[in-house]
Amino acid sequence: MTSPEQAPLLERHTIGYVPPTERHGRVRDLFTLWFGTNIAPLPIVTGALGPALYGLDLWSSLTAIVVGHMVGGVFMALHSAQGPQMGIPQMIQSRGQFGSIGALLVVAIAGVMYVGFFASNIILAGKSLHGITPAVPLNAGIIIGALGSALICVIGYKLIHILNKIATWVLGLGILAGFVAIVVHGLPADFASRGHFTFAGWLATVALGALWQIAFAPYVSDYSRYLPEDTGVASSSSATYFGCVLGSGLSFAFGAVLALAAPEGTDTMVAAQTLTGGFGAVLLLLFLLSVISHNAFNLYGAVLSLITTVQTFRAGWTPGARARAAVSALVLVVCVIIALGASADFVTQLVHLVLALLIVLVPWTAINLIDYYLIHRGDYDIESIFRLDGGIYGRFNPRALIAYAVGIAVQIPFMNTDVYVGPVVGLVGGADLSWLVGLVITAPLYYLLARRTRAREHSVALSPAG
Repeated sequence: MTSPEQAPLLERHTIGYVPPTERHGRVRDLFTLWFGTNIAPLPIVTGALGPALYGLDLWSSLTAIVVGHMVGGVFMALHSAQGPQMGIPQMIQSRGQFGSIGALLVVAIAGVMYVGFFASNIILAGKSLHGITPAVPLNAGIIIGALGSALICVIGYKLIHILNKIATWVLGLGILAGFVAIVVHGLPADFASRGHFTFAGWLATVALGALWQIAFAPYVSDYSRYLPEDTGVASSSSATYFGCVLGSGLSFAFGAVLALAAPEGTDTMVAAQTLTGGFGAVLLLLFLLSVISHNAFNLYGAVLSLITTVQTFRAGWTPGARARAAVSALVLVVCVIIALGASADFVTQLVHLVLALLIVLVPWTAINLIDYYLIHRGDYDIESIFRLDGGIYGRFNPRALIAYAVGIAVQIPFMNTDVYVGPVVGLVGGADLSWLVGLVITAPLYYLLARRTRAREHSVALSPAG
């Protein structure tokens, strides 16, 4: 096993299997990775939506944030624990549930989500840099932020972990200082009475927190797959859970405070600068560095999704650092074009898009976790996963696809988004219950269907051809 110090800085494997002899790192690295990456502008902007969009007061916002992140974090953490056991990226591992071709649907959806997040974050990086130095135009700031993230992405796994170890201390102390600076600078006299509780708004804010966690699920094990294979499920999942829940919870709470303390309609990043007094410039600088580091995750995820798609049809291809660099450059150009042409409310529009994407992520996460922990119990054939025909998993797993389609369909009547409002929404006070319904229906349905699939895999593996 390679020690952390001996491991090369430039990542070589990309989407390939990481053999046990090349494993390195410590489980506590997962805490700093997910805590550091969640102290960033985008979760702050998202947390501000509780009061700004749904009209919640402070305590309603905070309780919704806590509940949402604690619930969603369970799923995210259980995905993370798969990395050390499997040694492959999350989307590659999905072939074990959906088949080599069937998994492409989820890979494509994840890729779109990463591109949206990356474009949004480089816009926020541009705003932060422009706020620090008005002489730097917004568009120039966007390009600088994008290039910084691209460099981290190309180097890969080890640099991402190193940067987030630093970010845990620097950004953690920075956001705590931001809370203090807001109080010292002076809260509005009616701060505590602004907003009010509504069940629909509270549940929507819970959904935002749960979604924030579940949105990491398609790539969370990408950052744990280099850990030693004897890393326990409990240790890896708990380190991931507390790191992500605490980091994102702090950021969401900071956003809620900013939204309630600032005049209505104030941009969240502008509020962060003005409401923290003299500390505002320092805070924006920290946010700029944070978003560049954090955004490498989104570019890395988009790149792995695209490479996974290509490798599906080129089973003999083993992409390395050069392939990752080339695909990173391509995705970078596309995202910069999107960001430069985005409207002023692009980040808000992205949040609505991601809420709509929740309908397709929820049944996927249910299927993946049920299959890994209850059906296969972590026992997958790695060689089959990298074959064009899917080996014992086949090109398509009809039972998984059926459960997935049903999981999406049952959510539609309960949706309440800008894209669509379901007929049941009015009966529950406008609350969006789709993600809960999706989890409750998909998990047991897939479990019942998948038990037969597991029996078929055993018969194929034991046959002479298998």
